[in-house]
Amino acid sequence: MSTSLIEAAKRAAAIAAVNAHVKQILSTDDLQRQWLHWITQYQILVMSSKNNQVVGIGSGSTIVYAVRRLAERMTDENLQIVCIPTSFQARQLIIENKLTLSDLERHPQLDVAIDGADEVDDYLNCIKGGGGCHTLEKIIASSAKKFIVIADYRKDSKTLGEKVLWTKGIPVEVLPFAYATVKAKIHKFGGTPVLRMAINKAGPVVTDSGNFILDVTFNSAMDWSKTNQDLTMIPGVVDTGLFVGMAEKAYFGMEDGNVKSRDRPT
Repeated sequence: MSTSLIEAAKRAAAIAAVNAHVKQILSTDDLQRQWLHWITQYQILVMSSKNNQVVGIGSGSTIVYAVRRLAERMTDENLQIVCIPTSFQARQLIIENKLTLSDLERHPQLDVAIDGADEVDDYLNCIKGGGGCHTLEKIIASSAKKFIVIADYRKDSKTLGEKVLWTKGIPVEVLPFAYATVKAKIHKFGGTPVLRMAINKAGPVVTDSGNFILDVTFNSAMDWSKTNQDLTMIPGVVDTGLFVGMAEKAYFGMEDGNVKSRDRPT
């Protein structure tokens, strides 16, 4: 499977989502009235962009293309938006692309959040957290009027857990103090939790919030809504990588260069 093909698919999905859901909000500015030459119209109103959309910026490899597209539109269309990051990576992307950075304290409600996913099913339920940012991503997604998912064709599933590409299970962020007791409780209701270990440091992966991650696999198909609830009810669990009933629309970049979109079934 060609890496360049996969990256092209990610880019296509990201551009389609940004173009569709981050809009210019145009309003008439009386101070910018101009007379036009007689060969055109008698008088026009110059429309000025007063777009103050608040956009949640997800994390991962696909979101890079979305941020680049936002930066292009800022230059080409004078697009004015405020960006809320879901991770250190997202924050750096916003800064590097000279977009306006803000936070939930100043903007507790977002117009739209755009993020990737590790797997997406027919109902737009998602597994997220491969990059360890799912708790902050879920907070941002839940604070937005619309949550939009972007991914390449490999992430599109009929049911969660069927893709060979994502075999680590459900990421569960836990307080370091409680990870051992959480593991024991997960075992009791049929899950197999594994503490995610870091690659370039000794010891476990540590999230942006200073917590550990347990990757939990199950031997059979699950009711993911109930599983999410059961996991989050365990003392010491911060949140899970199950995004159930949250996404409104998903965009998948396909192998042939086209983009397939899917709305959440009503």
